[in-house]
Amino acid sequence: QVQLVESGGGSVQAGGSLKLSCAADAYTYSRYCMVWFRQAPGKELEGVARIYTGGGDTYYVESVKGRFSISLDSAKNTMYLHMSSLKPEDSAVYYCAAGDSEHGCRALWARAFVRWGQGTQVTVSS
Repeated sequence: QVQLVESGGGSVQAGGSLKLSCAADAYTYSRYCMVWFRQAPGKELEGVARIYTGGGDTYYVESVKGRFSISLDSAKNTMYLHMSSLKPEDSAVYYCAAGDSEHGCRALWARAFVRWGQGTQVTVSS
């Protein structure tokens, strides 16, 4: 049973925008935090943005600060990633994940997350 389903990926030119969605079942959505990870070809999985489902506090990796925005819609059990001013280096498969580990959430430690979506491809051309 798929607990997280991403959508919204696609191809865009540099400087463009995309909005990713991550629909969760109610149990998964109630986890301690939800995170967007990404993985580019030949590179390690990278934590991009995190939001705590209780208080809504957010964190962004330095490379996306000011360009990406993570948010929640509790009525739809959905997390979003609004991406603007996209760069070719943002190209990757983006995954959403949900977890309960305080350390995992704080450190964006991928191994601490057991609930993952299937991923959605984002391609930014120059």
